[in-house]
Amino acid sequence: MSGDAADIVVRAQGLIKKFKDFRAVDGLDLTIERGMIYGFLGPNGCGKTTAMRMLTGLLTPTEGTVEVLGLSVPKDAETLKYKIGYMTQAFSLYGDLTVLENLDFMATIYGMPAKQRKKRIGEVMERYSLTDLKNRFAGKMSGGQRQRLALATAVLHEPQLLFLDEPTSAVDPESRRHFWEQLFDLVEGGTSIVVTTHFMDEAERCHKIAIMEAGQKRADGAPKDLMAAMGANVVEIEGPNLRDIRRHLLGTDGIMAAAQLGARLRVLVKDEVPDPEGFLKAKPETDGATLIEKVRPNLEDVFVTATGEGRQ
Repeated sequence: MSGDAADIVVRAQGLIKKFKDFRAVDGLDLTIERGMIYGFLGPNGCGKTTAMRMLTGLLTPTEGTVEVLGLSVPKDAETLKYKIGYMTQAFSLYGDLTVLENLDFMATIYGMPAKQRKKRIGEVMERYSLTDLKNRFAGKMSGGQRQRLALATAVLHEPQLLFLDEPTSAVDPESRRHFWEQLFDLVEGGTSIVVTTHFMDEAERCHKIAIMEAGQKRADGAPKDLMAAMGANVVEIEGPNLRDIRRHLLGTDGIMAAAQLGARLRVLVKDEVPDPEGFLKAKPETDGATLIEKVRPNLEDVFVTATGEGRQ
């Protein structure tokens, strides 16, 4: 993708948000290109939602500048709201209205003419499997059904850019998978998407991600590029006494992190160690190990190397 202004949907520079003395977002720079799913990955309280609320114009930055779809935020927030969709973390529709009434109400807020409104509501109900539920009260729906209604509402006015804040935190794995397929359908249709998540597998689906910690961006780029550049090799160990091995390895020169995953210990060995498998085999603590093998990195490894544990 080229860096032309028309290809950039979000540009933020030096974004800071203070709540009294607390910096929820601390010097965030962002460039998000058109036609992609861009993810904010990080634990609760890392500044993901605060950053997103500034990008949508709902929060005014303490410092820094934001441009979304060529509009200056929060100055042009009123104009912007007709061009973006926003799905909040908590279900924010009206529980005492039906599916159809919720959609009709939101269409009215977006100023859609009656004829267009009816056609568009029919389209989103069909696309998100809500037609048979149109008379169901939103408050009586399951987590997956609510999620589909929230997405249908967010895309009702065909926004160019969609913001999704932890959209799958309250649904089952099957609903999550299906939801992500729907996001890729939207991207294929020309929508750009910004999503926050704390699920590593979801973040791996994004075209690009920003890893957030304590209000700061620790890394950003395509997941595969981040894995390639993380400065560590990943080696897994099988055998007895994995907890002892982990205790001994942590804090050793050349070891970035070690975590047990089921019957295996996953060890991040710094890039500067030329033969990570041989390096671990030579350690007396791994003497009884039945397997020591180098494996493919994943996004959790990137997260560990970019944040707290790996940055010490």
